[in-house]
Amino acid sequence: MSAARRRADDERTLVDLLVEQIEFADVVVLNKVSDVTPEERDLVRKIIRALNPDAQLVETDFGRAPLAAILDTGLFDHEKAEQHPLWYKELYGHRNHVPETEEYGISSFVYRARRPFHPERFNDFLGRDWGGLIRAKGHFWLATRPEWVGEMSLAGSVCRTEAMGFWWAFVPRSRWPDHSEWKAILNRHWHSVWGDRRQELVFIGSGMDQLAITSALDACLLGETPTISFKPERYRDLPDPFPVWRRAAAA
Repeated sequence: MSAARRRADDERTLVDLLVEQIEFADVVVLNKVSDVTPEERDLVRKIIRALNPDAQLVETDFGRAPLAAILDTGLFDHEKAEQHPLWYKELYGHRNHVPETEEYGISSFVYRARRPFHPERFNDFLGRDWGGLIRAKGHFWLATRPEWVGEMSLAGSVCRTEAMGFWWAFVPRSRWPDHSEWKAILNRHWHSVWGDRRQELVFIGSGMDQLAITSALDACLLGETPTISFKPERYRDLPDPFPVWRRAAAA
């Protein structure tokens, strides 16, 4: 889908759209390869592989790509496409792929925690420049918004956050799905105090400082893990610079 034909309510940036096109592509054509230095070409390759290590990469000049490499390839598979991006594989445990660190010089890691983020600290984290970071994606929760699942998407220097929905811990149990597989997944992520609330963010890059990123995120966490109950009202008055998230019914 081209940027010119986006729906009026589609708030993704042009960077989001271009990144998603690469992430879900079966074939990526890298054009004008002779117009850049070997170092620049290698950097572009790394960025593409960080976004989509499974795609076939065709390098060319003047758009002269072999038609057999880009038309009727038979590579598309809908089920596979839904699990295609590297961030998805890393975040949800689909690790049956060639280690990017070994083949392309790309590394990745998933940050997980079971305490809420201080909104102001996390906002400051998102505003910092993390050298070597190419892509980050995942969900988070803010201490001031215990009902909301936040979604974070970063591509290059562009970062976007928005509401993804509600944690099941906030939804009345009478409205929970009555499905054994769903219950098994929920139980796997359930905490006696936090419910299913958690931080899960994947970071992908080349030469990024995992220790520095992890330490900075740890510094965003609030308090110690409680052993009895979670009292969200104690955090309601914290400074929160994130835009207001509204329920769909109120839109």
